[in-house]
Amino acid sequence: QVQLVESGGGLVQAGGSLRLSCAASGRTFSSYTMGWFRQAPGKEREFVAAITWNHRTRYADSVQGRFTVSRDNAKNTVYLQMNTLKPEDTAVYYCAADLSEVVRTTGDAYDYWGQGTQVTVSS
Repeated sequence: QVQLVESGGGLVQAGGSLRLSCAASGRTFSSYTMGWFRQAPGKEREFVAAITWNHRTRYADSVQGRFTVSRDNAKNTVYLQMNTLKPEDTAVYYCAADLSEVVRTTGDAYDYWGQGTQVTVSS
C-alpha cells in the first residue's frame, strides 16, 4: 500500500508560480513512475506530467515549457514546479503512483492516488 499526500496548492495571479509536493509513504517509492493529473470543474481529469524512477519525464502539450516535474527519492517526494501560470491551469491537482517503469498518461494505469490540492490562478 502507498499513501500519497499533496501540498503546495493555493491562489496565485496569472504569470505567477507555485510548487506542488507529493510525499509518499509505504512501499518502495523509488521504483514507481509518479504522475501529476488535474481536474477542473466540469471537465475530465487530464494528464499533466510524469517522471519515471530514472528521471525520464513527459509533459502534456499544454504545460510543456512551463511546468517541471522532479523527484527526490531520498525524501520520497515528487514535485511539480509550475511557472507562468494561466487561469486555465486552475484545477485540483493530484499525484499518482504507477508500478510500471514506463510513462503512461491515462489515469486508469495508476495504482495509487493522493487526495488532491487546489490550484487557483486569477486573471
